[in-house]
Amino acid sequence: MSLQIILLGTAASIPTLSRSLPAVAVKRKGELILLDCGEGTQRQMIRAKIGFNRKTKILVTHMHGDHVLGLPGILQTMSLLGREKPLEVFGPPGIRSFTEAIIRTVRFTPTFQVEVYQIGDEDNVNEEEDYQIHAAWANHSIQALAYALIEKPRPGKFHPERAISLGVPKGPLWSRLQRAQEVELPDGRRIRPQDVMDAPRPGRKIVYTGDTSPSDKITELARDADLLIHEATFADDLVERAIEDGHSTVSQAAEAARRAGAKLLVLTHVSARYDDLKILLEQAKKVFPNTYVAEDLMRIDIPLRKDEE
Repeated sequence: MSLQIILLGTAASIPTLSRSLPAVAVKRKGELILLDCGEGTQRQMIRAKIGFNRKTKILVTHMHGDHVLGLPGILQTMSLLGREKPLEVFGPPGIRSFTEAIIRTVRFTPTFQVEVYQIGDEDNVNEEEDYQIHAAWANHSIQALAYALIEKPRPGKFHPERAISLGVPKGPLWSRLQRAQEVELPDGRRIRPQDVMDAPRPGRKIVYTGDTSPSDKITELARDADLLIHEATFADDLVERAIEDGHSTVSQAAEAARRAGAKLLVLTHVSARYDDLKILLEQAKKVFPNTYVAEDLMRIDIPLRKDEE
């Protein structure tokens, strides 16, 4: 099952010629999950050839303009294209009144239902059949969230030869065992899924910080993540500025990845002051070698974990 990340916007605060404002697209099983929605997100979606009519969630980290001002454009574009599927929007306090104000004051009529969920507490934000979205509060100048998409464990490998040896006839009983359900044979014996299947296989985990200074809560949220997308607004020489503004340096982001045991780190929310990214990458790699600096429209495929193959 594919899980692809597309970095739609990687700038900090204002766009540049090469960087749009913050937005990350997660494509999974025909569903789209947008992490933040900076101004111009719908244009970046067009450039990335992402459709506007699939099942979609938008997860806003905080109410600073560079992370949320793309929402009016997304709503209008979807309406102009005749979207009918509901759109789910999640975010911190303020996201509901902001969304309602867009619909009330911008002169277009949505062709679909907009379902807004305002997050007052951390942890489990949304639960689907095969994944969950968790959140943790970040350290920023206003209320801000970080998000984790966590796939639920998948059933272990089914071994037909074990089922045959136990006298389980091929057909519905095999299907039930593969769905982790115990079955009863005509002779009264009960066969458990673990009798014919390997242990459940862990899912994948993607974590996105939004804006934050170093945070133990985010480090814990990112524990064992396959991918941590962490803001890194400044190089290390501006650590005092980072602390003052509620942001992170590249080495602080790398330290978060190291402490969390993440597999891959992508640095984003890059200040416009940096034309040459070498210094950012060099500083981060000293702490966490498997690091990349995000570029707009960069694509990352997250493979199944090895024990799932």
